[in-house]
Amino acid sequence: MSTSPAPEPSLIRPARAADGDALSALDHATWSTLHAVMPRSEPPFGPFFGDRNVPEDHLVADLGDGRPVGYVRFVPPTPLGCNAHVRQIQGLAVAEPARGRGLARALLRAACAEARRRGAVRMTLRVLAHNTPARRLYESEGFTVEGVLPGEFLLDGAYVDDVLMGRPLVDPA
Repeated sequence: MSTSPAPEPSLIRPARAADGDALSALDHATWSTLHAVMPRSEPPFGPFFGDRNVPEDHLVADLGDGRPVGYVRFVPPTPLGCNAHVRQIQGLAVAEPARGRGLARALLRAACAEARRRGAVRMTLRVLAHNTPARRLYESEGFTVEGVLPGEFLLDGAYVDDVLMGRPLVDPA
């Protein structure tokens, strides 16, 4: 586990349905080929929350004014009961002006703690191999590479590996 300094004080809280518009704007503002495999979407944008993307699967960061400046989405990776002990990070974003304050780290830590509270014993994620800043963050928080899918995505004319990472949420007995 990391011994990095604590992030700047912020409020990490459960997402609310009312956060949808702000999270949608954040998602579109932070889109980058560094982490996105889907093409940039164009307006009009659909709602952020829907049947498969619900507020309960998100934590948000705000700086005390109630407006989200970051979020993390963590969900079961499959609908299978035999996989219910695992949660997977399927989105982590922080607004450009709020970066450098430790919010991504705080969101990641909070997601692991909340997943553990909900009974998960393992957290996984997928990250593009060229996303060095994200990989360093995940590694500093105890995630290790568990697999690589070489050349899984063709992005901007280059093949990019998909890196699978994971970590336990409980100490091994």
